[in-house]
Amino acid sequence: MGKTRELSKDVRDKIVDLHKAGMGYKTIGKQLGEKETTVGAIIRKWKKHKMTINCPRSGAPRKISPRGVSMIMRKVRHQPRTTREELVNDLKAAGTTVTKKTIGNTLRRNGLKSCSARKVPLLKKAHVQARLKFANEHLNDSEKAWEKKTVGPFVYAYSPQTLHELALQSDLRYFGFQAPIF
Repeated sequence: MGKTRELSKDVRDKIVDLHKAGMGYKTIGKQLGEKETTVGAIIRKWKKHKMTINCPRSGAPRKISPRGVSMIMRKVRHQPRTTREELVNDLKAAGTTVTKKTIGNTLRRNGLKSCSARKVPLLKKAHVQARLKFANEHLNDSEKAWEKKTVGPFVYAYSPQTLHELALQSDLRYFGFQAPIF
């Protein structure tokens, strides 16, 4: 289990001063309210390196702050067609200069792997209305009318029953069964 918090420089210096005064790990820990192992680790570090400050961590710091990451995720969630270039410009306006690659890495790190901006928007109101109009117009059509119906550039060569049978065959094949041919 990793360390959950770091002690301030003042507390570390106080531990070293008390050790120099001749106190033991257990008494120092009880006096300052820290664990005996923590006190021992600080004193061993001081004996070895002659310093009590926190060592810098390995690796480069993140280019985008957690606040910037949440801004990116919020924008992508609400506007799926947002490109990485637009996100770079948004962060630049906020004062952070990053590349498109960094944006992609950040999105991947936050669970949006293998994602790209949606090329085609979702159905618009006009398209929904057109589909509803078509469905209502052909609601009472007979099966014979559906056998070979031409609407615009599309030809509907299957009746609803045939389409249902094809879907059933496809499902059976997907689950590993030999589908009967109707």
